Amino acid sequence: MILRGFQAFRRLTDAQQGHDILQRLWLTLKPYLLDGHVFELVVRPETRTAEQNAKFHALCEDIARSGLQWCGKERSPAEWKVLLVSAHATATKEESEVVTGLEGELVNLRESTAQMSKRRCSSLIEYTLSFCAQNDIEVQQESK
Repeated sequence: MILRGFQAFRRLTDAQQGHDILQRLWLTLKPYLLDGHVFELVVRPETRTAEQNAKFHALCEDIARSGLQWCGKERSPAEWKVLLVSAHATATKEESEVVTGLEGELVNLRESTAQMSKRRCSSLIEYTLSFCAQNDIEVQQESK
């Protein structure tokens, strides 16, 4: 466990390790809690890896380079990223919302790829590879 002041970061990989860490955490925090300190405990799945991020962005570049048009024009890798993340959310029944922006434009409030779990990012990559196959887009690079 890495303690920096009152911040602790720990990767849990099995039940016994999780139990041991939580027990040690309780023993560490108990005196502070009894003294009135307040803590926030956050447990979440690991977020996507750097390799997953690089692969997804490489796929967006491949699609942009292919010349495939969307809504009558070729799109940049950043635009394909927005389109793919939005489509993936819809295809997997995740929530998405289109709202009127501050200047009257339409804005898609989409999930953040940086906050995606490894599993969710794997699903996005598989969705993107399927899109490429359906549109005869040659995948040229695995990552940047």
